[in-house]
Amino acid sequence: MPSPPETRASLIVRLPDAADARAWDEFAAIYAPLVYRLARRHGLQPADADDLVQEVFSAVARSVANWLDNSDRGPFRAWLLRIAKNVAINFLTRPKHRPTGNGDECHRLAEHAPASGEAASQFDLEYRREIFRWAASQVRAAVTEKTWQAFRLTSVEGQPNETVARELKMSVGSVYIAKSRVMARLREVVKLFEEAQP
Repeated sequence: MPSPPETRASLIVRLPDAADARAWDEFAAIYAPLVYRLARRHGLQPADADDLVQEVFSAVARSVANWLDNSDRGPFRAWLLRIAKNVAINFLTRPKHRPTGNGDECHRLAEHAPASGEAASQFDLEYRREIFRWAASQVRAAVTEKTWQAFRLTSVEGQPNETVARELKMSVGSVYIAKSRVMARLREVVKLFEEAQP
């Protein structure tokens, strides 16, 4: 089975080294889609959301060494969420991103901005989705295509086992076994990933 990505403490301690392209690529693969989706959900255009992701990553690069040195640092995701929120506020208040006219758009963005606890909850939800996507890609590479399709069609698309069995030319029992094996592997990969988090 493929090993989980090296995030967690082992990846995060490598981030202060700007030359460690592998660490930054892995970090970006996990966190860039998460920050991007949150930015889009809060009204930023695609190009602005891309810019925001880059600014969040720049802020992380500048301050991750200090975060690592802080013995009272708290969880990494909470720190990253704080950075993302601060960067987003700075980003939206810059003159080039300020809406022109009467400020209605700015008021709408403020009205739809989540409360602090809600933002953390959205961030955690997006984080879990991203980890699931990553785990799913790892597991998919480790099982046969038919096993993966049996899982996807029943568990993700919600099709009845009998329908999937006919479509994939499998027995209903084989569909249940395939689904069960993929679910067990997904849980295992996610658990290994989460156990390695700082």
